[in-house]
Amino acid sequence: MKPALFHRKARGVIKTFPEEVRKELGKAILDLQKGHTLGMPLSRPMPSVALGVEELRMRDRAGIYRTFYFQKSSRGILIFHAFVKKAQKTPAQEIDLGRKRLKELLDENT
Repeated sequence: MKPALFHRKARGVIKTFPEEVRKELGKAILDLQKGHTLGMPLSRPMPSVALGVEELRMRDRAGIYRTFYFQKSSRGILIFHAFVKKAQKTPAQEIDLGRKRLKELLDENT
């Protein structure tokens, strides 16, 4: 099973998600660790962040939640950005922040 490595700021945001959303997210991450491929509607590619990046898509009555992850690291699954989505289109600032945090995790231990 692949390890899941969290960017510290993504972990902090995920802790603010509602409990049911966190449980659903945890199950999806466990499935990724076991090598399962996730598809729509749960996961979709996010090439606007970087090649190989995907987003986990969670929703409850209170809102829409997104978590960016990258599986193509030899270190494991990198979970590097999470946020509450408020608009139809993912805001450019969230994409930019995702790119920055992915780079931080990829540059760690290199």
